[in-house]
Amino acid sequence: MNQLPLNGKRILIADDHAVVRMGFRLLLEGGGAIVVAEADSGEAAIALYAEHRPDALMMDVTMPGLGGLGALERLLAHHPDARVLMLSAHEDVQIPGRALKAGATGYLSKRAEPAEMLRALAQVARGQRYIDPALAPQLALAQLGGASHPGDALTDKEFAVFLQLARGRSVNEVATTQHLSPSTVGTHLYHIKQKLNAGNAAELALIAVRSGLIEV
Repeated sequence: MNQLPLNGKRILIADDHAVVRMGFRLLLEGGGAIVVAEADSGEAAIALYAEHRPDALMMDVTMPGLGGLGALERLLAHHPDARVLMLSAHEDVQIPGRALKAGATGYLSKRAEPAEMLRALAQVARGQRYIDPALAPQLALAQLGGASHPGDALTDKEFAVFLQLARGRSVNEVATTQHLSPSTVGTHLYHIKQKLNAGNAAELALIAVRSGLIEV
């Protein structure tokens, strides 16, 4: 008798779309997992992780508030042994590269087949690294300097601020979600504009769209 890929593994799901979470839950439970909770934001994911201490957290990169990357950074600051599989609909190498650098155990595109998602999560729940096979060659090239991207010039904090500003959030909103003062966000914004040669928020959004970091 074949053992289910996630047999008995306790999983926390974080995605801001209820229908997506339902689909994930059905898939994971069909693979033998126990879904301990669902989060609809980065902040909720951090709180629920502390409450349930799951074997793995499966978290979307793009969520309201702190966002997936910000939540990952904060979660690992408090729980450095957390096993996190980051998911994204974006196939640009900048976001998976940042996620893995920040400490994610694995990264998978939402376009992956269901069986591949089960394999990826099972691997992450065992504490083993996982990189989407479709993205691995691009990531390797980027690390070797074979790819150029506007976000490469930004620090991790600047990149997090850039993503939120590019999505139309105000300086004050970004300050709240990133737990920074508005003046600090303003300083980051100044450096971001200088590095990306952007004059305003609209140009930042255009750069993000052209780079595949956000969808219109």
